[in-house]
Amino acid sequence: MKPYKIIGILLLATAWISVSEFVRNNLILQTNWNQYYEQLGLLFPSSTLNNIMWCVWSFCLALAIYIIQKRFNLLQTTLLTWLVAFVMMWITIGNLNVLPYSTLIFAIPLSLLEIFIAAYIIRTLDYSKKPKKKNKDEETE
Repeated sequence: MKPYKIIGILLLATAWISVSEFVRNNLILQTNWNQYYEQLGLLFPSSTLNNIMWCVWSFCLALAIYIIQKRFNLLQTTLLTWLVAFVMMWITIGNLNVLPYSTLIFAIPLSLLEIFIAAYIIRTLDYSKKPKKKNKDEETE
């Protein structure tokens, strides 16, 4: 597959991940985040630079999915990527005491769905992943 097609696939998956993250954290869970950070005496980070970094994170996540899906099936890719990206992040920010655990009731299923759809997008559009068809002479041997 040509590099520009791979970049296109990654950008499409990045767009999906970014939209999913925005909806989850800024529309569904924003009140939870803001209240929790207020209790800590902090402001929930939402500057332009912070949002740009989330786009970079989304691209890195799409790239990780692209690499992982080359070796694993859709379900395995979803679970492995989710474990590495989200569970590890939650352990880290929980350990730093900046994770409102009440968000996990929504974040867990929505992040699994996010990864599944991103992996599905990548897998569907990544034609290099599909096995080559055998010609009839090879089938009879």
